[in-house]
This record gives sequence, structure tokens and C-alpha cells, in this order.
Amino acid sequence: MATRPSGRITEERAALRRVATLVGRSVPSEEVLAAVAAEAGRLLEADFAVLSRYDPDGAATVIGSWAETGPLPLAAGTRLESGGRSVHTLVYRTGEPARIDDYGDSPGQGADVARAWGIRSIVGVPISLEGRLWGVIGVASTREEPLPADTEAWLAGFTELVATAIANTQARAQLRGYAEEQASLRRVATLVARTTSPTEVFATVAAEVGRVLGVDLTVIGRYDPDGAATVVGTWTSTGVAVPNPAGGRVQLGGRNVTTQVFRTGRPVRFDDYADASGSAGQVGLGWGLRSLVGVPISVEGRLWGIVIAAYTHEKPLPSGAEARLAGFTELVATAIANAQARTELRGYAEEQAALRRVATLVARATAPEQAFAAVTAEVGRLLEVDFTFLSRYDPDGTAAVVGGWSRTDDDASAPVGRRLRLGGRNVHTLVFETRRTARMDHDDASGAAADVFRGSGIRSCVGAPIVVEGRLWGVMGAAYTHEEPLPVGTEARLAGFTELLATAIADAQARVELRGFAEEQAALRRVATLVARGAPPQDVFAAVAAEAGQLLKVDFTVLSRYEPNGNVAVVGGWARIDPGRPLAVGTRLEAGGRNMHTLVFQTGRPARLEDYDDASGPAADVARDWAFRSAVGAPISVEDRLWGVISVASSHEEPLPADTEARLAGFTELVGTALANADSQAALTASRARIVTAADTTRRRIERDLHDGAQQRLVTLALQLRAAQTAVPPAAEELAEELEHVTTELSSVLGELREMARGIHPTVLADGGLRPAMSSLARHCAVPVELDVRVPGRLPESVEVATYYVVAEALTNVAKHADASVVHVEVSPADDVLRICVRDDGRGGADLAGGSGLVGLKDRVEALGGRISLQSAPGTGTALEVALPLDGLTQPGAS
Repeated sequence: MATRPSGRITEERAALRRVATLVGRSVPSEEVLAAVAAEAGRLLEADFAVLSRYDPDGAATVIGSWAETGPLPLAAGTRLESGGRSVHTLVYRTGEPARIDDYGDSPGQGADVARAWGIRSIVGVPISLEGRLWGVIGVASTREEPLPADTEAWLAGFTELVATAIANTQARAQLRGYAEEQASLRRVATLVARTTSPTEVFATVAAEVGRVLGVDLTVIGRYDPDGAATVVGTWTSTGVAVPNPAGGRVQLGGRNVTTQVFRTGRPVRFDDYADASGSAGQVGLGWGLRSLVGVPISVEGRLWGIVIAAYTHEKPLPSGAEARLAGFTELVATAIANAQARTELRGYAEEQAALRRVATLVARATAPEQAFAAVTAEVGRLLEVDFTFLSRYDPDGTAAVVGGWSRTDDDASAPVGRRLRLGGRNVHTLVFETRRTARMDHDDASGAAADVFRGSGIRSCVGAPIVVEGRLWGVMGAAYTHEEPLPVGTEARLAGFTELLATAIADAQARVELRGFAEEQAALRRVATLVARGAPPQDVFAAVAAEAGQLLKVDFTVLSRYEPNGNVAVVGGWARIDPGRPLAVGTRLEAGGRNMHTLVFQTGRPARLEDYDDASGPAADVARDWAFRSAVGAPISVEDRLWGVISVASSHEEPLPADTEARLAGFTELVGTALANADSQAALTASRARIVTAADTTRRRIERDLHDGAQQRLVTLALQLRAAQTAVPPAAEELAEELEHVTTELSSVLGELREMARGIHPTVLADGGLRPAMSSLARHCAVPVELDVRVPGRLPESVEVATYYVVAEALTNVAKHADASVVHVEVSPADDVLRICVRDDGRGGADLAGGSGLVGLKDRVEALGGRISLQSAPGTGTALEVALPLDGLTQPGAS
């Protein structure tokens, strides 16, 4: 080893003292390293001196340089790739000092630089820190003679103290960086403690990490369940926004830092990103990233996301970047957990408030449509989504949208009233098939439901089942229109919400069912009242058709009677929209084909048609003309015999509710009862009519027998007595007087018999009709009578007889009880009935049930199908009104 001249040793120590002084003053490391290069160059009387740091890939980065005169050949930051024949490469490969006295045609980047600057010889000595090769210090000369043989030894002795100086400088830099890092973390913690929103926290964290590590770009990403990562915070040293800002998404896969951290759960470094691949890799290349480090963020033991720090220039990130970033992410994870906890707590409070508002709405017995609209709006605002929907599953394999909400108030986005056919791959179908929550990306969705919602721009959707009283009732869904998927906890929040929603729906359904039951009972009571009053069947049929149509909210109701040959006759109908009904009363249709009338006739049971496109027969032709889409029919039976059918129909796309058959059955029972009552009433009326007719016939026979028998015999006997009286001798005066007395008594008996015969059946009525009969009754009445008889000709005998007895009984009652001054009698035909009115100005107080005479009149009138009424308030006189039907009655003797 060469002996160092004492002067040179003195200069070396002076140089080292100057470097040590710089380090002791906490001068920035860049200034210290530049001073080291200058001191070495001047000490060894070289033209150039360079201090370089080795990077993990073997390249060397210039961190300090010096030139005797002129510009520097290698500025700080210049990166020299490994390879070829250069001092940097030789020292890196061997870890020993290296010399090149002639670059000549040596290959490599270092040789190229040397030749460009006229360097003829160069010596490099390794710098080791803590037993590890850290870098190289070299001196170069442009002179022809090579550097002195002891240059390596001089440099080697110099680098020991240089290494110490560098270590001290690094220690101070690390200490300063640690302080900056702690200050940064304190700022983030303070921000979190102020309950700042997660978005602002992420942006601040990205900025703090970028400034602490001195990088060009930082990114915070969140891993999502669908195999993608979402950018939640970014920062750049230039302040220019990155191409994929917060909210941007990249799919995992390929070779890139985002995917590697996700797969390993550990820090990952890329010193050269040129060959990155996959969605995230392409985004990084688009940002111009050259080297980067990614560190996982774990929240409560679960991989939550990633923090990325990157350079856009060639030099790699410092070797300790992973450790510094990892230490930082521990506090970041705590901040995120705290922010999430606050967000969840705030969300829980908002959720409870929303549920309370819905519960209050339901408790007020709000209509289901209003409740559904309110629920979807509350969920939409609570979850901060773009759309929400509430759909009910129906027995026909469809889902009916009963509630919807849109952030933009776009009705097309929430198609309330639409029916969605289940099938394919979509949230409605998945929830229906599994009874569990479902999540869908609409790019992969299919089926009718997917088509409807895809048209609204929906990109992702989550649905939760609604179970009411153990039965799957429907589905509630929330959707986004932007690329970012719905948050991870959306299913759970929806599921928790639907539990209370199910209770609300059950309560609402109970109220609806109760209200519907009350309406149904009221409708049935109205019909039952009509039936109990003995209303004509045609009135009952019309009322039943109207009540059933209005109650079931259908468009048409048809009531038909089966004829013996299977044909049907329409006996009642109703239509919601004028004009009229699809089948007029009295219409007859031939049997056959596939339609409601035929199906019920063939089976004797309720029937349903969901689509009239496949229906056939005359009844189906009429139905199609009136745009029937679906119909339900129920049989009407009278005394266990199929009598007819009542059917209801809708012109809307959705089918009639599943309980339509059962609700129709209540009406068919009443129709059957009405028909049975009508038959009984008809039989009773006929029986009463036969009794009255028999009584009248008996009266006529008695009157005839009296007239032709007893009366004639009495007349003959009276004539014989008169003859015997003339034959009595004058001496028998006593006998003559006795015969005179008998003759007188016989004449009196004959008069009484004539009066009796006249009361049994008035001869004047039979001979002359109502006009003379009424005049006769008026003449014999003790109270003055004013007659108004407007009867053109003769009427049916039963009507004339009933009229006679009505007026006779009324006049008798007036004379006996009314204390009246005058009686008005009116008899006139009107609207196929004969109207009879007897009014007096007496004391009133008469009662149809008060005497056998009026009761008999009521029976006679009702036996003919007529009506009788009595108005007789005390002190206002009495008015007896009778209406006897003329339609269908025949003249005596008519065929």
C-alpha cells in the first residue's frame, strides 16, 4: 500500500472536517453529498467526481457531482442503467474498487457518457452502509496519463468517513421525515375527530401521504365485492387531476399493484411499470407511472383497500417507502374505521327516523299506494341511490310495481303499475326463486324485468325480499345509474328495513281487507234487502250486476240464465264505461266453444280466462268486440240445480285478482236465494190467486144457486100463498090474516135473500161493469160520494171484482168509523195498472192490520200481483191507494 504524503493526509482530514461540519449543521443531504464529491475531486486533483446510489435493479442514480471547470457531466438525479463496461457496473458486481484507464470502445451507458466528456481514466470505490453496498464514489481524469495507482486507496480511506457522514445525514432525514409523518397523521386524526365526511378524509390522507413521501402521485382505493376497486381519494404533486379521479373503477386482474396487493394482502413494489397489464395496469400507464409502491389497508382485520405512492420519473421510490407507507396506513385504517362507525351510526339514526315516519304513515291508515310511495322515497334518500322500487309478486308469475322513487323525479325510472313477467336473470326473479337478497350488474342481466329497468339507465341493482306473515310478498330494490356499484352493506340495510316494512304492509293489508270486507258486506246487504222485499227478479239481477262490478272494480258484469238446450239468455248486466253493457238484457247466445258461459256450464264450477285471444264461440266473439282481456265466472245454483252464471271481466293487461271467484260466490248465493224466493213468491201468488178465484167462483155459484134455486122457490111459494089467500072464504078472516102475515114475511125473506145474493156476487157488476157497479155502491153509501171512474169498457173479471170489493169495503169503513163529510173515489188505468184511490176527510187513524176487512182486501190485491197502501194519520183523513196489474190478464172467457 502506498504511503500517503503528510500534506495529502492533512488535506484529507481538513476535507473530512468540512464535511463533518456540514453534517453537524443539519445541512440538507443534497448539499452534503455535493460537498463530498467536490472535496474528493479537489483532494485527488481529478477533473470530475461523482457520488451515486445503487437502486434495487442495479442501476445507479447520481446524487452528487463536481467538475473542476465547466458544466457537470452527470447532474444529480441522472440514472445510469446497469450493464456494459463502466466503473458503476464493475463496482456493483464485485463490491470492490474498480479502475478503467481507457474507455476506448467499451459498451454501456456509463462508457458512452465518459467518451462524450473526454474522460480517459476513472476510478470508483464502493460505499457501504451498515454492511450493505450503498453506492459508489468515483473520480475521473481527461488527461492521457492514468490516475495515480494509489487513487483507490485514497478514495477507500475517504469513503469510510463519507459513509458515516451519509448515515448521519440519513438518520437526520429519517428523524425529520418521522416528525413530518407524525404531524401528518395528527392532522388526519384531528380531521377524523371532527366527524369530517369520509370523502374529505380520503382526499386529505392522499395529500398527506404524497407530501410526506415526496412522491408525484398517491391514490387510495377501496376493494369492492364484485372484483373491482374504486378510487376514493387522489393527490398529485402538480395539483393536476388524475385521469381517473375519485369514483373511478378498475377491474382486478393482470399484473399491477392493485391486483397484487389484493391477492397477497402484503405490500408490493414495482420499480418498472412498463410491462404492467390489466385494467388497473393500463390506468397506471395512462397516468405515466414509472415506479410505485402499494400497501394494503386493513380495517378490523379485513382487507379494505390500498394506498399507492408513485413516481412518474425514472428513479425508483426510496427503499423504505413500503415501511413508511405501512406505518401510515395503520392510522389511516383507524381513521377509516372511526369514520365508518360514525357514518354507520348516523345512517342508523337516519334509518330509524325514516322507519318511524313510515310507521306513523301506516298508523294513520294511509292508502297503500301512498304508503308504498313514501317507503320507496324514504329508502332512496336514506341509501343515497338513484332509484328505488317496490314490487308485489302475483300468483300468475308476474311482479307488479306498486311503488317507486327516482332521484330525478323521472316517472319512467320507477314504472309504477307495470307488470313484469318473471324469468331470466334479474333481481326480481332471483329474489323470487331464492327468497334471499340479490345483487345484479345490469350488463349481465336478462329477462323482461331487466329490459324495463335497463331502459332507465340502471347499471347495478340490489333487491331484498319482503316476507309478510311467512309468505313471500314482494321485493324492494335500490339501484345506481353510474358505474360504481352499490355499497357493500346495501343488502343488509335493505333487509333490516324490509322487516318493518313487512309489518307495515301486513297492517295496511289488514286495513284494506277489513275495508274491502265491509264494502262487500254492505253490497251484499243492499242486495239482500232487495231480495227480502220481494223485488222483481229483473231488479235483483240489475242490482247484483252493478254491486259486483263496482265492488270488484272490474269493467263489465254479465248475469246469464242457462236454457234447457245449453244456450244462455242475458238477464242482467253492468259496465263501468258508458255506453251500456256488452250484452243487452234479453240477448241469447248459442252454447259451445271456449268461453266463460260454456266452461261454467260444462263443469258447474267457477272458471277463469286470462287471455281471450284463445277463446272461441259466440260469447267469446262478443267479449273480444268489447276488448275483454281476462274474465272470471261463478255458477248460480237454485235448489242444487245449475241455473246460470255471473261473470266479471277486465279490459286491462293485468289479470283479475286471485280471490275474485270467492268474492263472486257471495253474490251467487244471494241470486240463488232471490230466485228461490221469486219462485216461492210466484207460487204463493198463484196459490192466492187460485184461492181468490175459487172464492169468487164459489160466490158466483152460491149467488146462482140462490137465484136459480131457493130464490125461485120462494117466489113460487109466495105466488102459491097469494093464490091460496084469494081462495079463503070470507068467513075465515082469521085464516086470511094469517096467510097475509106469512106472505109478507115471505116477501121480506125474499128481499133479504136478494140482498145476500147481491153481496155474495154483485149482479150489477157482472151485468154492467165497473161504472154502474161504482154508482150503485155510491148510492147505497151513508156518506156523500164523489165518483171519478175513467174506465173505457170492460176489464178482466178478476180486476173488476177486486176493484168492486176494494171500494165497497172502503166505503163501509168510512160510513162506520171515519165520521167524514165526503168521500172521493177515483178509478183509472195508467201504465198497465188500474189505479184505485178512496179518500175521505174524516178522523183518520185507520190501519191495514186493524180489521179483517182491510186484511182481506190486502190478500186479494196481492194475490193478483197488485200493491196496496194506506195513509191515515190521525186528524188528516184516510187515503187508500191500490194498483192492480192489467198486463197479461185476460177477459173472462178469453183463451
